[in-house]
Amino acid sequence: MIRHIVFWNIQENNKAVTAQKIKTDLEALKGKIPGLLHIEVGTNSSNAPQDNWDVVLNCDFENIDALNAYQVHPLHKEVAEFIGAVRTARACIDYEI
Repeated sequence: MIRHIVFWNIQENNKAVTAQKIKTDLEALKGKIPGLLHIEVGTNSSNAPQDNWDVVLNCDFENIDALNAYQVHPLHKEVAEFIGAVRTARACIDYEI
């Protein structure tokens, strides 16, 4: 199994609304992409330090092939296009569990 974790910082304009849209759109992928076993999205607490990341994605895939298929899946690409337009920074890690 592969765990895929991504952090994003997003533009300041309507940050809370944008973060919530990212969360809703990503979590809507549950059950729609083969090999995606678990997906969870968190948004930074309003009480957290300002240098924290704004949004985190934590998901599990059956294997690396499932992760690679997710990356090019049309539903994921649609969400990723929106995120790409509003993010200011990104960090990612994929590892076997």
